[in-house]
Amino acid sequence: MLLFGVGALVLASGTARAEGLEVNVPFPFVVGDRTLPAGEYRVARASDNPSVLVISGEQKHRTSAIVLTGPAAGHDPAGDKPVLTFTRSEKDYRLTGVWESADEGHTVAGS
Repeated sequence: MLLFGVGALVLASGTARAEGLEVNVPFPFVVGDRTLPAGEYRVARASDNPSVLVISGEQKHRTSAIVLTGPAAGHDPAGDKPVLTFTRSEKDYRLTGVWESADEGHTVAGS
C-alpha cells in the first residue's frame, strides 16, 4: 500500500480550522463505505462533535459522506499545509487522514 498526500490540491489553506478545507481530489476515493467521485469537496468538522468529519461535494456533484475520526500520531506529511492523506490499494484510494496543521491531524476511523 502507498500513502498518498494531496497537499498541493488544497485550495483554501489559510482558514482550514475555522471554515474547513476546500480540496480538489483528482481521483475517486473511498470514505467509510462510500466511494466518492473525483472532484471538488469541502471538508469540515461537525460543529457539535469535532471527531465527526463531513465531506461535501461542491459544484457539479452534491455527494457527501460523514465519518468518525480520532487524533493522528506524528506530523503533517506536507509540512505545515493542510492535507488529506490516502492509502492506495490495487483497486481504490481510501481517505485515511486529514491534517489541519503541522501537529494537528486526524485519522479516519476504519481506514
